[in-house]
Amino acid sequence: MQTRPASAHPEHGTVADAMDAAGPQVWEDMTVEVALSVMAAACTGHLVVCDEDGQCTGLVTRARLTAVRDNSRYTDRIRLRDIADVIGPFVSPLATRAEAERAMRRRRLGALPVVDDHGNALGVLALTR
Repeated sequence: MQTRPASAHPEHGTVADAMDAAGPQVWEDMTVEVALSVMAAACTGHLVVCDEDGQCTGLVTRARLTAVRDNSRYTDRIRLRDIADVIGPFVSPLATRAEAERAMRRRRLGALPVVDDHGNALGVLALTR
């Protein structure tokens, strides 16, 4: 009988095994327009948002920024920190991939920042289809 490698059972792996690089990190005081420009230049669909101390506060997607910009109450002074749903949630690199994906599906999140014990962004876990 031959045993399968751990990678044959991805649901048993950790978030650290499945996460992608954090990608571009931007500050909370960045405007929506500038964030969209950074996203376009980096050819990515999300940005990790950090506070003035460099700690991860959340993640913002192109879809969310576009929805904010297309709202009738939009002004060019809206900053990422003004978008309430940019804050959290996060996942530990030690959590199991299955646990993280269940939580993401419950919350209807396509991606989740992976942070260490100090709030530093280590990567991003994208939901698998």
